[in-house]
Amino acid sequence: MPVWLEAGWWGLVGGLALVLGALIAWWVTVPRRVVAWIMAFGAGVLISALAFDLVDEAERTGGLGAVVAGFLTGAVVYVAANALLARRGARHRKRSGDQQPSEEESSGSGAAIAIGALLDGVPESVVLGLSLLSGGGVGVSVLAAVVISNVPEGLSSAAGMKRAGRGARYVFGVWGGIALLSGLAALLGALLLREASPTAVAVITAVAAGAILTMISDTMIPEAFERAHLLTGLITAAGFLTAFAIERAG
Repeated sequence: MPVWLEAGWWGLVGGLALVLGALIAWWVTVPRRVVAWIMAFGAGVLISALAFDLVDEAERTGGLGAVVAGFLTGAVVYVAANALLARRGARHRKRSGDQQPSEEESSGSGAAIAIGALLDGVPESVVLGLSLLSGGGVGVSVLAAVVISNVPEGLSSAAGMKRAGRGARYVFGVWGGIALLSGLAALLGALLLREASPTAVAVITAVAAGAILTMISDTMIPEAFERAHLLTGLITAAGFLTAFAIERAG
């Protein structure tokens, strides 16, 4: 199988974890505290993958300067885009409670939430595609981190969408579309950068990593802390160690 096609497949797998989370939220009433615990665990998993896979590998291949520039760029771009979407009604898109506005309360918020969810998912998919360029197959720890974190993301956000009165067509249309676009993002990442220099790949990886870490801080951890409170740090640490163990075992 061509590398770019394999990248698309794994990106789709990561995106489908969002759909799985949405399905659970739609058919099962999961206690909000449990959602918060899972979200905290997923945040820890992603942070570990960032530290030990993405940023570390990018620095080894592209140098510290390239990583710093890329990482800060990713963080700034994400914050700017997220601030714009927040004003349109997408601020609480990962919240499982009553914070998400309905379309009647904030016209256009449905589209903003969908775009915000895409903003959250694309960087993860890009790094999945880039992980294949080294020729060693997909990064198992990165894939595990994306899947483990995407399930609670989809679960929490879909629960909030349902509480805001959005129907199944909207909810699964959003997450199904994002799953497909995640596969496309991973495919394009591998296809367009297969001849790129190690420095260029390192910069793009760092941009994605900066965006992901900012997303964790802005959307995942606030949802986790709202319900898990003092347990948030402990559960996040458990997620971090789980991903670290997967990375070392691989």
